[in-house]
Amino acid sequence: MALAATVYTSGEARSAAGHPVASSARAAPGAAATAGASPSPSKTAAGLTVPAKAGAGTVGPALDAEMNAIIDANGEYQIGVALIDLSDGAVHEYGVQQAFVAASTAKVLAAAAYYHLVETGGATLNEPMGDWTAGFQLKEMIQDSDNDSWSLIMDAVGHQELSDYAASIGVSYDPESNTLTPAEMARIMAALYSGKLLDPDDTAQLLSYMQDTNYETLIPAAAPADVTVFHKYGLLDGELHDAGILSRDGSAYALVIYTKGDGEDDIPQRTDVIHQLTRAVTDAVF
Repeated sequence: MALAATVYTSGEARSAAGHPVASSARAAPGAAATAGASPSPSKTAAGLTVPAKAGAGTVGPALDAEMNAIIDANGEYQIGVALIDLSDGAVHEYGVQQAFVAASTAKVLAAAAYYHLVETGGATLNEPMGDWTAGFQLKEMIQDSDNDSWSLIMDAVGHQELSDYAASIGVSYDPESNTLTPAEMARIMAALYSGKLLDPDDTAQLLSYMQDTNYETLIPAAAPADVTVFHKYGLLDGELHDAGILSRDGSAYALVIYTKGDGEDDIPQRTDVIHQLTRAVTDAVF
């Protein structure tokens, strides 16, 4: 089953030819994430800390004002931002709150749905898929944003089944229109990082693919060097997005920035806006 034509972009497509079959090795699991009163950081399913708030910044009026000022100063673009502090789960929204075409950020949802299928016995990571294995296609879809891999994963899950999986985690998603609000995407990222979607091994593996990707010029480029970033970008015609997790010293935040312009000519300008918004967040909370 082919994806709707609007999902694809030549700017994101990468060929899997010449790549070896992916290893089945995964990162060691940690304990599930919890938020408590103790200042000692807890561990997520990926073995990452979330989130002891002692000494950490907060999402408050000053940050709200700065985020809104950046968006207002760039009114020629549609900009929607969602920020979740994983210590309390509160969703902070700025700018456009309606759905955008999610472009390739939705590949995180497709990956989670396939891993869920594996965990419930409906598939395996080692089964053939295209010229490679399902595990390899998952890695290519996330780390290299390969659209052929995306199509194969979507077909394996099933479009209706993907909608049903999204609904089961509180997200409204139609693969044919491929639309999500920034807040919906942020909830997906927060639930993944917190170990609420997948078992520890699969959580760790999927997050590992969201580092050192083929497009590191958006949120990762603006984050301080000591902040760990897991992310998935999206680029499609006028859409330029990034969906990430920012983590340091026991604090973690889901940050999703969706932007829409007239085409690809203003990508440098919107990249700068994404950098401004990212720096505003990191300056305030870390």
